[in-house]
Amino acid sequence: MAWDSEHHEAVIVGTGFSGIAMGIALRAAGREFVMLEKAAEVGGVWRDNRYPGCASDVPAHLYSYSFEPNPYWSQTYAPSDEIQDYLLFCVEKYHLRQHIHTGSTVQQAIYNEATGRWTLTVASAWGSTRQVTTDALILGIGALHEPVIPEIPGLPDFAGEVRHTAAWDPGMSVLSRRVGVIGTGSSGVQVIPPLAEDAEQLSVFQRSPAWVLPRGNEEYTEEQVDRFERHPSSAQALRAIQRTQLEARSLALTTQPALRKVLTAQAKRHLQKSVADKALRAKLTPSDALGCKRFLMSDAYYPALMRDTVEVVTDAIDHIEPDAIVTASGQRHHVDVLVLATGFDPVGSYRDLSIAGLRGRVLGREFARDAETYLGVSAPHFPNLFMLLGPNTLLGHSSEVLMVEAQVALVTSLLAERERRGATSVAVRPEIVPGFLADIDRRSARSAWRSGCTSWYLNAQGHNRTLWPGSVREYEKRATKPEFVDYVFA
Repeated sequence: MAWDSEHHEAVIVGTGFSGIAMGIALRAAGREFVMLEKAAEVGGVWRDNRYPGCASDVPAHLYSYSFEPNPYWSQTYAPSDEIQDYLLFCVEKYHLRQHIHTGSTVQQAIYNEATGRWTLTVASAWGSTRQVTTDALILGIGALHEPVIPEIPGLPDFAGEVRHTAAWDPGMSVLSRRVGVIGTGSSGVQVIPPLAEDAEQLSVFQRSPAWVLPRGNEEYTEEQVDRFERHPSSAQALRAIQRTQLEARSLALTTQPALRKVLTAQAKRHLQKSVADKALRAKLTPSDALGCKRFLMSDAYYPALMRDTVEVVTDAIDHIEPDAIVTASGQRHHVDVLVLATGFDPVGSYRDLSIAGLRGRVLGREFARDAETYLGVSAPHFPNLFMLLGPNTLLGHSSEVLMVEAQVALVTSLLAERERRGATSVAVRPEIVPGFLADIDRRSARSAWRSGCTSWYLNAQGHNRTLWPGSVREYEKRATKPEFVDYVFA
């Protein structure tokens, strides 16, 4: 789309679930805006993550916009291509395509205190740059976007094919090839079963085992889909049930350890029932508390590990050679294809953006020290900057889309209040952020993810700057009914 102006009322960076939801809200409010996407198409993680077995680990009827139910989901947990199709449908239905500039990367954003505007330097896919200004910079860049590439000696010298799950080549085949998978987290548990079906030999390198609960994925029948289409209230009822069930898990992870014991017992039964081999079962039994790391859901993972062609390696990786992975014991595991299921850096998306706020503060440097925000949406000293799915707004138990909708409502309210007051800027009061974060730390101290394991939920100082340590309902209440006294309008 051609640029119509050098100034915009709002600029949204990113076109995944959060960016699309924000665009729909701004369009409904009659605001002028553009959406910048560095890739060639919208979709965020669901555009990029196309590895075999990729799917949501939240039921599809809940992992979708409340205002745009989809009766046509094929199964309880939608595969990635269906989710991407859903997002493309939303873009077209809500007429967002005319606002979207693909192949547009924000290289720099600088705040001008005198005007209350952000100046963005935007690079095109073919190398040219332009500057645009905006009254509101909205980051929908995602918290789980920048893949973690492990620093393993020799990895750059591996002669075979290397793929991170976030950069999968859909045309790649592992048929009759020797495959090594590093990582047994969310993406590893999903990608391992289909790889095990095709690979000649699959070596799974497990640093530490994860708790795995049964998934219970079921395909919807034509009759069920027809009922969802003809009677939307039936899909709404299912969504409500799913939400209630998942919300109960927040108590297990935070304030009710007795409920955690119930989930732990369920996970142990799942392991006992699925894995007959005692030695393998011992390898797959976690030593940390359920929820300290993200617990996983799969019915196919354990059976895949039981195959004769699959080996679970628990020795630490010492180094990688051109044709093999060598463990600390000196054993060489020959592989032709290396799959990195090593997850994402939760603040990497922000660290790599050059965003300069008041008095030269750079967001990436601030977050490298400590990701200090208020409700994960506003950062002190960065007026007219809003984050979606920012720090402390991810969930370990329910649908992120619920959090996105609450954050979109908060941003919409702040923009409207700024306009009502005739102000040019809105920013969180810096003095209230330490108290907010202290409360996050206090509540996190009793949680499963502070129970002693090495968790990616925690930063280098041991603070939880990733998850929301409460219920979705609580967050929704705080975000959709904001206290404007917490903000400075100037």
